[in-house]
Amino acid sequence: MFTFDLDEFDLAPTAPGLRVSFPLHSATGTASTATVLFELDPGAELPVHTDSAEELLIIVQGSAEARVGDEVGRISKHDVALVPPMAPHGLRNVGDDVLRVLGTFSSSTVVSTFERPFEPGGPQVLVIGAPIPVAGHLEEAVAA
Repeated sequence: MFTFDLDEFDLAPTAPGLRVSFPLHSATGTASTATVLFELDPGAELPVHTDSAEELLIIVQGSAEARVGDEVGRISKHDVALVPPMAPHGLRNVGDDVLRVLGTFSSSTVVSTFERPFEPGGPQVLVIGAPIPVAGHLEEAVAA
């Protein structure tokens, strides 16, 4: 059995104000699910992107402005938001505390494509569950 504690997970800095970890996915042995854990500092954002699989976003701490497709709304601690596959979505921390989110995917391997890189020169395509870290650059911007 693989377990992780939501209060004690290790996160990697990905962009200013954003820390991320992918504890469960196909490369760690899951058959049909993957997870992402991330934190956003106040005012920081997870840029708009699409994921190849459906995702549930579970707010563990804080509050955010969430965009899913054309909808924009506020979600807070203990809220769960459904993100359909390939729907453009992103989050911005609108609270005074760190925003902590657990995401669960309906597939053990997920391709995430961002409208813009996290930082200049950074990758725009990430593969969660690849046996080795996979990230790539796009020649053209992604239109949402």
